[in-house]
Amino acid sequence: MNKLLKFLDSTFLDLGREFKWTYLPPLMVYMAAGISGLTGIVGTFFVKDYLNLSAAFLAGLGFWAGIPWALKMPLGHLVDLIWKKKNYMVYFGASLIALSLLIMYGLIIHTEDMSEVFSVETWFVISVILAPVGYVVQDVVADAMTVEAVPLIDETGKDYSKDQIKIMHTTMQTLGRFAIIGGTVLVALVNVVLFRNVESLEQADKIILYGTIYIYALVIPLVSILGVILANYLRNKKIQGLKSKGLEFKEERGSKKTEINWWILGGSLVFVIFTLSVGSFNVPFAQEIVFIGSVIIILFLMFKLIKELPEELRLTIVGTAVIIFVFRAMPGPGPGLTWFEIDVLGFNEQFFSILSLLASILTLAGIVLLRPFMANNSIAKIILVLSIAGAILFLPSVGMYYGFHNWTSSLTGGVVDAKFIALINTALESPLGQVSMIPLLAWIAKNAPSHLKATFFAVFASFTNLALSASALGTKYLNEIFTVTREVKDKVSGEIQTTADYSELGVLLIIVTLLTLILPIVFVLIINNSKYKTKE
Repeated sequence: MNKLLKFLDSTFLDLGREFKWTYLPPLMVYMAAGISGLTGIVGTFFVKDYLNLSAAFLAGLGFWAGIPWALKMPLGHLVDLIWKKKNYMVYFGASLIALSLLIMYGLIIHTEDMSEVFSVETWFVISVILAPVGYVVQDVVADAMTVEAVPLIDETGKDYSKDQIKIMHTTMQTLGRFAIIGGTVLVALVNVVLFRNVESLEQADKIILYGTIYIYALVIPLVSILGVILANYLRNKKIQGLKSKGLEFKEERGSKKTEINWWILGGSLVFVIFTLSVGSFNVPFAQEIVFIGSVIIILFLMFKLIKELPEELRLTIVGTAVIIFVFRAMPGPGPGLTWFEIDVLGFNEQFFSILSLLASILTLAGIVLLRPFMANNSIAKIILVLSIAGAILFLPSVGMYYGFHNWTSSLTGGVVDAKFIALINTALESPLGQVSMIPLLAWIAKNAPSHLKATFFAVFASFTNLALSASALGTKYLNEIFTVTREVKDKVSGEIQTTADYSELGVLLIIVTLLTLILPIVFVLIINNSKYKTKE
């Protein structure tokens, strides 16, 4: 019993005791990113039913939507350069997010009027690209705010020890993941309520509901803006409190001024021009060219930047980043699996909302429960365990494609049906996705030079986020080889434009499962038998 109480105290209660009010502003900006999921289910159903876009095209669009996250490099360095005015970047990002949401609202509610300017598909692409640009601008500022949120002195002016600062950084990064997922919990609850009577709604009423949700989503940029306003208030309050005691406020960044790194800015400018040029002129293999070019540019900038670190730390951060990159680069099945779940398994908007709610809550619990595991094991071991678990948790989807749920349902009198299996599977896999990044973020917050914290966050986040672009590319390739289609109707005329065909989905799921299991483990073994071996 004492061991159980000690475990609960060290994993749950201790996290609460370590919370500081200065952590709240960056958590609000992170939470806004989590709330962005409010429109996810609506977007899925709208795209499935009314936009005649292939699974391969949507996967490819996911690639372009991921590219703005590589812009964390120049944006992160810009934050270091304009540190005291970084709040304006959050206002700009919030404006882009609001514009993206309003475009989708117009697209759903005023389709004919919007289509007179651009095609429905073009408006959708514009909205999809604007949103991540807004989120990445906010995210680089939030990353920087996490450094600012960890105080160097207490209320009496006494310096915190290095161990105390390390603990605070780890807590801050853990709470950052909490805030993002906490946002998804909130929106999942909202979706469960909004979609409670969805089966009884006429199609016209469904469309109105979809549009209303995009209006509700305008709370996302508002939360971010309130976060930076609160940060300024708390900072000024602490400065005044210390002054009243005759004490001086100690800057978290130190006194060293950040010099302009022309390699970062110049390399990033080349990256932006290169990406826009290739993407705009319909160059053959544009995505592949942009991806390879992006990797080369970012690697070059990484190696320029890590010269600021001692040699042993350079090797560690490179090995760590490669392992996480490969793990995050594994392809997924694409939208075809969701379409199959809607058309064949009968999952509706409310059930997807319930799955999202369950996933979010259990991810929060999982991060807390796995915190000792993350603290006491190397990133290599963490990725190894996550890869095996991820592959195992793909098996229920494979099984349900081949009718496994029909067999279990017949044995259990209808209890263990497709929805039951989906609920259990979601419960098990939920915590895994967020775990891999926490140790890397905490490492950067602790070890990066004080005057380049935001730049380090940005460059290494750009590298690991490129892994998501690699994942989107791999997903696109698999969906080009194994074609999956769903039924699509014209929103105005109701005419069927595409018929459903899920015959190749099973093989696609099997291949994704094998890749998820094998490739990360191979790269962990390679890195751990090289000079880049990571013990962090």
